[in-house]
Amino acid sequence: MPSHQTDPAMPDLSRRAFASGLSLGILGGGVLPLVTSAGSATAAPAAGQTSAPAAAAAAAPAASVTPLAQIRIGRFTVTAVTDGYADMPYTFFPGRTAAQVEQAAVAQFVARPSGVRFVFNQYLIEDGTRRILLDTGPAGSIGQTGALPQALGAIGLRRDQIDAVIVTHMHEDHLGGLVVGGQNNYPNAELFIDRRDVTHWTDPAKRAGAPEYLQNSFRMSAAVAKLYPRLQAIDGEREVAPGISIVDLTGHTPGHIGVRIADAGQSLIMVSDMLFPVVHPQATDVGFVFEQDRAAAQSMRDRFFSRAASEGALIAATHMPFPGLGRIVADRGQMRWQVTDWAWQS
Repeated sequence: MPSHQTDPAMPDLSRRAFASGLSLGILGGGVLPLVTSAGSATAAPAAGQTSAPAAAAAAAPAASVTPLAQIRIGRFTVTAVTDGYADMPYTFFPGRTAAQVEQAAVAQFVARPSGVRFVFNQYLIEDGTRRILLDTGPAGSIGQTGALPQALGAIGLRRDQIDAVIVTHMHEDHLGGLVVGGQNNYPNAELFIDRRDVTHWTDPAKRAGAPEYLQNSFRMSAAVAKLYPRLQAIDGEREVAPGISIVDLTGHTPGHIGVRIADAGQSLIMVSDMLFPVVHPQATDVGFVFEQDRAAAQSMRDRFFSRAASEGALIAATHMPFPGLGRIVADRGQMRWQVTDWAWQS
């Protein structure tokens, strides 16, 4: 991408900006290394969902396939599922003009009139004793979403069977599923959220001074604090279960975290909003409008991308094309995203 930087004006995040047709069906049936799974359930709004824009829901055809993909990391089974998607206008990426972002999307054959497509990937971690979910998606508050309960149902799970939820940060597209319908949707789950994010997103003064496009995140964060008595505000990098540890990735939000799972010499790093499609990992200086500390977010990308490339780290990224699993590789001096090989391994 060109290196010229131009910060766009802060956008009006209207629901109409995210509206487009649901097309999850084309994503099902993929095979990831070690273990695979494909589901065939209809993706529909979550029970009790009231916040999805009616016009978008009416325009969206029903999905015929629920995309699922699994990978083994030692004793852990990690299942990638998705709550749906939203298209982010080309103006949402400070550091480049809208024309430059669109040009990059055209070059990658993923350009859409409505912008850059963000998938909302969630990851279920199972070790035979506990089921831990990483994030819960926007659940209809943004774009064509609300499919996570059906995705869990496709592998025989209900939300009340989840033992813990790790929330990587308190933006609405990562915690909406916790409180959609104004209720505790994961009643038996412990919640792990970085204390810095809990402090920020439940602060009435911060909420009063925040722009309109962040108000949903503040409202949902307040609901999470009220409805989940088992919320644990955690501090720093720590192990939350054997083999599952928190990674500090602050910048995108004050308490933005990732999750590392490791066993038997294998590991997977779930990096949440460290990576965005089209613009990353090629250009670390390109941000996203929701980032609260752009300098810190860029600094984190500078450090993380180069280290991940040198170590060949396997990564899971929330907004990369489903299932969001791949590696950052250095290719003739440029960083690029290498999708994990979709093939059976003997």
